[in-house]
Amino acid sequence: MQETPSRDKRALQQLYNDVLPALGQHIHKNLEPVIPLFENFTLERLLDTWTKDPADPDKEVSIDNGNVQHMGLRLRLEGFNRAGAEPFDITKDLLFKLEPDSYMVTPDKNTTWLAKPYLQNWVQNEYESIASRWVDELVDEITEKLGG
Repeated sequence: MQETPSRDKRALQQLYNDVLPALGQHIHKNLEPVIPLFENFTLERLLDTWTKDPADPDKEVSIDNGNVQHMGLRLRLEGFNRAGAEPFDITKDLLFKLEPDSYMVTPDKNTTWLAKPYLQNWVQNEYESIASRWVDELVDEITEKLGG
């Protein structure tokens, strides 16, 4: 019987160094029509090093220690400024909630879009599906801010 991979340094490095950048590329591609509407755009990796591991609250939180609870991507679109609309900025996170034996990809704390065991490779349609759903939500938020 094969052992289920758990949250450890190797699993977290794979997510942070491989999955998040690849997912970011898919998101960036889907965002191309939206980016010119704003003066500034950033999409960066997010690493939660402040939430303590409940199993060992005294241990420093880091990828090397394998005890990070959340990571993800943070998008910032700043300076929407078009005639007839109030200027605004948008910040949106896509989180990976890191459980002991698997992780969940979530747009918020209450919704899970994808759950996977650690070290399982992503397939192309998973990247495309998550990127598409997330950008669709973003477009809905922009439309809402514009009063549409």
